[in-house]
Amino acid sequence: MDHPLPWAGPSVNRPFTTSGGMGGEPDLFGALDLGTNNCRLMIAAQTAGGFRVVDSFTRTVRLGEGLHHTGRLSDDAMSRTVEALQVCADRLARRQVRTFQAVATEACRRAVNGQAFIERAQAVTGFDIHIISGREEASLAVESCANLIHNNRFGLPRGRALLFDIGGGSTEIAWIRTEAAQQTESLIGYLSLPVGVITLSEQFGPMERLTHAGYRAMVEHTRAFLHEFESVHRIRSEIRRNHVRLIGTSGTVTTLASLILNLPRYARAAVDGSLLPASSARLAMRKLQDMGLSNIEAHPCIGPERAPFVLPGCAIFEAIHDIWPMQDIIVADRGLRDGMILRMLRKTPPTSRRAVRPPHARSALSTQTLMQATGL
Repeated sequence: MDHPLPWAGPSVNRPFTTSGGMGGEPDLFGALDLGTNNCRLMIAAQTAGGFRVVDSFTRTVRLGEGLHHTGRLSDDAMSRTVEALQVCADRLARRQVRTFQAVATEACRRAVNGQAFIERAQAVTGFDIHIISGREEASLAVESCANLIHNNRFGLPRGRALLFDIGGGSTEIAWIRTEAAQQTESLIGYLSLPVGVITLSEQFGPMERLTHAGYRAMVEHTRAFLHEFESVHRIRSEIRRNHVRLIGTSGTVTTLASLILNLPRYARAAVDGSLLPASSARLAMRKLQDMGLSNIEAHPCIGPERAPFVLPGCAIFEAIHDIWPMQDIIVADRGLRDGMILRMLRKTPPTSRRAVRPPHARSALSTQTLMQATGL
């Protein structure tokens, strides 16, 4: 388990000065998150209060498919991912993006051919992709959720926050010290679990044949990774003193929230920043176990692509809540891209001008014209 030095950064609701581009148009910032399951792109414009999303793209690429068994990224998974990255490059080429970051996470960290794949992807797309550590993932997640950490809509300020992000190949947990008066937060410690929705689904077999006993085995397997972190940081004692906010940012948590809200289809505006009662979440997880995979696939808030990973995600969530039981969970539909954009905004001089777009995508996205991996 890692015990890094504290990371500190301003909250996401810090006001930013609007930086006009040429002709009075706002500057555009791009962030790409290449995860174990999904490839995600966000293009955003700077505003007085932060940013607004101009364009976004998400594709399920399953880059980490088979990684648990082979230790390698498969040819099919790499081909799917390169195709998605080419779509991202095309979208970026159509925009005058002045600053851009691209990061890769657990699948590329773990695979023996992860760096070779990154080099192949860079050769095809023309932009740099940086493999970041679990600590950097946790820091970006904290940055993206900082305004939820400090939001007094959830009650009196708390001196601590516990944030978890359930991914495809890993789960990041951040233990955070908060300062309400300064609206700042610092990372006391973090834990990167080698457990994600893809790794669990592969380790415990086809989800269409998952039994209740198999589900409990996933919970126990995940819970075993959490005890040492608890013994070091004594988070339960802070929970008993009502000093902690629990924040979940992942497809699992947002799916549970959408089920409990009984949404006809997923709506980010209704889910992000909502309060998920733990008792309702537990009931929803039991309902999902009883539904079976075919009914989960048919649910309008889930769909066939995400369905195989819902119960593994629930098992990870349940293990986390078993160790750190809290009455409510703050739901965050935001992630690394949000944190990356916010860091870029914070580092951008207010009088800067937007770069003129070169004629070809590859030159537009090269390290010569774009800032990469700001603050990582």
